[in-house]
Amino acid sequence: MLALLELLQGGGTRRVGDLAERLGVDERTVRRYAEHLVELDIPVRSVRGRYGGYRLAPGYRMPPLMLMDDEAVAVALGLVVGRRAGLVPESHASESALAKLRRVLPTRLADRLGALLATASFTAPPRSTTAVDTDLLLTIAEAARDRRTVEITYVDRRSISTTRTIAPDGVVGHAGHWYVATHDRTFRLDRITSASLLLATTSEPAPADLPSTVLRSLATAPWAHKISVRVQGSVDDVQRKLPLGLALITPLDAEVRVEFWAERLDWVPALLVGLDRPFVVEEPLELRRLVAELGARLVDWADG
Repeated sequence: MLALLELLQGGGTRRVGDLAERLGVDERTVRRYAEHLVELDIPVRSVRGRYGGYRLAPGYRMPPLMLMDDEAVAVALGLVVGRRAGLVPESHASESALAKLRRVLPTRLADRLGALLATASFTAPPRSTTAVDTDLLLTIAEAARDRRTVEITYVDRRSISTTRTIAPDGVVGHAGHWYVATHDRTFRLDRITSASLLLATTSEPAPADLPSTVLRSLATAPWAHKISVRVQGSVDDVQRKLPLGLALITPLDAEVRVEFWAERLDWVPALLVGLDRPFVVEEPLELRRLVAELGARLVDWADG
């Protein structure tokens, strides 16, 4: 349909047969396209007679953005979902983009889209996350695409700032944050305070599965306590019960080994109970005591 509009933009009256040939469709489809354009408030005029066909009203020019209904809905929902997921660089960016989108759409479509945005709701609450600088996100993405290195200033979780050179493989969205994946480490994008493209390039190809690379990096981040637990069941059985990126799961004979790090141990016993499978705590010993205490409380609560 938009291809028809582009042809009519050339000026003059275009015969239906010629339009059908250019578009690779039949004449009936051309007429249906023309009717749809009229419904979108585009001044397509029908010219009768032997040399009749279609033309645009004098002075009409295609607006900056023309979208079909499903395309407009896809763009709008992408902006809304991206904002709720915490992955839109700035909170007001999606709102202003939605406002601009609605301003350039035909009146009827803008009204219907407004109805969707006014009545749609979600079961999951929106994530709150630190705003990410748009230029920084685009700089990292450009470096990953062109296999170039970047000099970054990075502030770690202990608020220590360092300057280093990295070769980004790509960016991965996870749990309300953007992460920069490299061959040997993962960086949280909102902790990068500056990034400058360098001339140096890298010949190493990016890993085929960047999301798995990032999840593994997150699961092995060295916090205060290293935890190792053997659990009866398959990798799939256990993985379904654990948050993505929390742990490494290694298959054994009739069980798996679950390994991860934690700053505190107080929440880990409840996580293990939630697996609903027999398990053995390998380390640390303190975790065994906490699991036993939780088990005693559960028995008391059940008896009560």
